Amino acid sequence: MTAQPILQVVDLKKHFPIRKGVLQRVAAKVHAVDGITFHVNAGETLGLVGESGCGKSTAGKTILKLIEPDSGTVRLMGERIDALSAREMWPYRRQLQVVFQDPYSSLSPRLTAGAIVAEPLENFGIAKGKEARERVAWLFEKVGLRAEQMAKYPYEFSGGQRQRLGIARALAVRPKLIVADEPVSALDVSVQAQVVNLLMDLQEEFGLSYLFVAHDLAVVEHISHRVAVMYLGKIVEIADKKSIFATPKHPYTEALLSAAPQPDPTTKRKRIILAGDVPSPVNPPSGCRFHTRCPYAVDRCKSEEPVLREAAIGHQVACHLR
Repeated sequence: MTAQPILQVVDLKKHFPIRKGVLQRVAAKVHAVDGITFHVNAGETLGLVGESGCGKSTAGKTILKLIEPDSGTVRLMGERIDALSAREMWPYRRQLQVVFQDPYSSLSPRLTAGAIVAEPLENFGIAKGKEARERVAWLFEKVGLRAEQMAKYPYEFSGGQRQRLGIARALAVRPKLIVADEPVSALDVSVQAQVVNLLMDLQEEFGLSYLFVAHDLAVVEHISHRVAVMYLGKIVEIADKKSIFATPKHPYTEALLSAAPQPDPTTKRKRIILAGDVPSPVNPPSGCRFHTRCPYAVDRCKSEEPVLREAAIGHQVACHLR
């Protein structure tokens, strides 16, 4: 019997209206997330990758209900949460936490580091007073900070230390799933490695699941178990990381991987140069959204939208030619 996924997303959509004129009528819509389906298993990291503007961060925020979805379903541990009100969503917030991209703006400058990490403990009635302080000190140790740093304010920490604070805050309520929205993109490369390794260690110790949103393929390859590739609001390929990086099946994934830097200078990889610019999400192309830049496109690609299908065991791709 297959275990139930921690997170299950089916046909999720989020469109942002563009209003014009005195009456602010809707003139068009930005198709930020346009019908994506995937799942995250217990103890697994799913990397969600793609170019800037492809909708991956919007997908994460919609799953978290920081912005409301237009349609589709989101299930957390089997329970549907996409249609819940803020009050109804409250019990699920403890199981679904987030680490934000910017470690500078995601922490309140008015609270001490200890108070920032203690806040969720008090909000959910987990611990107060001395018990909360002891718990926070323990969390500081877990993320590589010292207990005496609890009295400091965020501006007294480096970028990497601030992100460790954000991780400690997310970890405080012992969630089942953490959505990490580009958690290392604002950090130096050496610090990125430390934070990614910390996330992996915490996952092993606490049995966490991650939805890891990123554009850095090297980081995604290091931390992920499976990878989902997004293009213009759609998921075009999903597979385990070994399959994605060794035998990508979608032309867009091939192009992404060809552009990634190689740590070994003796390794040669043919660079695939895509023609044209990324189309506007306000007016996405008909058929396959990648056909305007795809070197293999045929007439069918221009008129018929491909669906995600099983191209190999555990490897799904949305392409007519694969």
